Amino acid sequence: MTELWEGLTRAIQLIISFDPEVMEIAGRSLAISATSCSLAALISLPLGGLIHFSHFPGKRLLISIIQTLFSVPTVLIGLLVFVLFSRAGPIGGLNLMFTPAVMVIGQVILIIPLMLGLILSALRGVDKGVAETAISLGASRLQAGILTLREARYAVLTAVIMGFGRAVSEVGLALMVGGNIKGFTRTLTTAISLETSKGDIELALALGITLLFIALIVNVALNRFQQR
Repeated sequence: MTELWEGLTRAIQLIISFDPEVMEIAGRSLAISATSCSLAALISLPLGGLIHFSHFPGKRLLISIIQTLFSVPTVLIGLLVFVLFSRAGPIGGLNLMFTPAVMVIGQVILIIPLMLGLILSALRGVDKGVAETAISLGASRLQAGILTLREARYAVLTAVIMGFGRAVSEVGLALMVGGNIKGFTRTLTTAISLETSKGDIELALALGITLLFIALIVNVALNRFQQR
């Protein structure tokens, strides 16, 4: 118990003093996750609108598959990305393995189903009369779609925040395709795993508290959006 308390005290000191290693790892985690979340949102928003406003055979099945992928294991996505980008893979010639770029690609693939499914739910929650009224007044289908997205903007923002939370907290994918290289691909989750195995409990706790603080901010923002 004494060792745990000493480790926690030391961890807080590392955070308060803005320890360079802790800040570097936290900054890299935020940069990779924010980039992944932004790219996933740019893909999910138009795709969600296209699926929602279109009528085609198998639409319900497609939505069911998207919802099923909400809980896809991160190591499974990591394996897929590893196979694609390894030297023997079909696009291994890009030499992206064990770089932040391939970590971003993996996280985008990971969070698109979650973000897309939540965006579809948000659009379904908007009264159909909004788009129908806009079209009857002369708006195009694109303009009606944009109006529907505006009506669902808070729920859509919730989807984006949930996607960011999923990205920043994952560890399996980052380890498999990023390699946990110090000063290059090491993130909060992979560093916590490494430092714990090395027995550096103080640094692991400091990184864990930092990750918990980020998760707290995400949840507070999510609650605010849900209240709106």
